[in-house]
Amino acid sequence: MGILALAADERVAEVDINDDTLSVRLMDGRTISAPLVWFPRLSHATPEQRNNWRIIGGGYGIHWEDVDEDISTEGLLRGAPAPHQPVAKAS
Repeated sequence: MGILALAADERVAEVDINDDTLSVRLMDGRTISAPLVWFPRLSHATPEQRNNWRIIGGGYGIHWEDVDEDISTEGLLRGAPAPHQPVAKAS
C-alpha cells in the first residue's frame, strides 16, 4: 500500500484578523491560527492598521507597514510568538 504525499504550499493565500486571533489561510488549504496577543504590535493596532497588510517574501510572509510587523508562515507553523521586546529603562 503506497502513501500519497501531497506537496505542501506554505505561501499565504489570505489573512483574517479579529480582536483575538490571527488566521492565515495557506495556498494548500490549511489555516493557521494564533492568539493575537502573541503579536503585541498587532494586538495594539487599530482594526484599520491590522487590515493594512501585504504578502512579502515570495508569499511566505506578511507585512504590516503601519505597525512595522513581519510574520512568516514558517514561524506560524512552528507556533512561534513575536520576540519579546524589552522595555527601555529611563536613565
